[in-house]
Amino acid sequence: MTRYISQLFHRRPMNGKPHIDQIVPRAAIAGGEMQIRGRDFCCDGQQRPEVTFAGVEANLLVSSDRYLVARVPEGATSGDVTVGTPKNRSNPVPVEIGAAIADNLHPVANPALDHDGNIYSTFSGSRGQKVSVGIYKIDTNYSVKPFLSDLMNPSGLAFGRDNFLYISSRFDGNIYRADPGGSMTIYAEGMGIATGIAFDEAGFLYVGDRSGTIFKISSDRQIFVFATLEPSIAAYHLTFGPGGFLYVTGPTTSSYDCIYRISQAGEVETFFRGLGRPQGMAFDQEGNLYVAASHSGRKGIFRITPQGQAELAISGAGLLGLAFTRGAAAILASTQSVYHLNWNVPGKFLPA
Repeated sequence: MTRYISQLFHRRPMNGKPHIDQIVPRAAIAGGEMQIRGRDFCCDGQQRPEVTFAGVEANLLVSSDRYLVARVPEGATSGDVTVGTPKNRSNPVPVEIGAAIADNLHPVANPALDHDGNIYSTFSGSRGQKVSVGIYKIDTNYSVKPFLSDLMNPSGLAFGRDNFLYISSRFDGNIYRADPGGSMTIYAEGMGIATGIAFDEAGFLYVGDRSGTIFKISSDRQIFVFATLEPSIAAYHLTFGPGGFLYVTGPTTSSYDCIYRISQAGEVETFFRGLGRPQGMAFDQEGNLYVAASHSGRKGIFRITPQGQAELAISGAGLLGLAFTRGAAAILASTQSVYHLNWNVPGKFLPA
């Protein structure tokens, strides 16, 4: 009798309708992984369910009755995710999928946006490689056009108050300045292996030399050493956050890298530790930091709160930078592509 009661208690309902309680994260690019929690995904305990993204079937990486991990399929677009069994289909849950707007590029840092919403990204190439076009411009209709040529290994991009595009070259250590028409001049020299760049509110330009120095350049082009850090194996990435602090990432050979925070006086402290290969960053108006990295076995864009809590916000392998638009959207850069992602999340974005 006791055995019968136990079997009755643990017996699973047959042909129950699957139900999604939660999807994490709710944004991704193709190839990204989403965790789906709910119930009755495998009601007979034998047959795997079908997960679709706006009607396109996904590859299931983990399958159980209450927990699934699905990889976003190529060709998926923003829309509803559902879980289906042979007899029933779950409630729909909307997700946002980034749309590729430019391919066959080679970004190595955040994309940059001008005042009109045009997007700029690099074809950087391997160090010392000469390419025909170093910077591409993607207009608001997502037409991709060459913007700058004769530029070796462009790396960091940032717009100044003058609406000129500033570019670092990790090949020659120069900082270049390009006007909206694409005419380019040298702005500063001698920045080592120059990678990430960022402007502060006063108009000073900061440059990360991946061998361990953060330079500060005044508007009259005087150059100061602002701070020193551990050398990076790839690049420094810079952004300014609340209180005028400069935030810096620089991947090392460790799988437990950190984000540094540097005060206006040049004092360095660790803001967050535990990331794999942290790269491009951006802040929203609530003070949340978004960074391209891996963490706890997952890859994509992570949101780090001012209290130091991290969660995956956008899933996707190969993501290395982002910039927020003036609307509820983000521009993402991967190792080969640029994406547009409609992104309705709490908090307002700081436009690039």
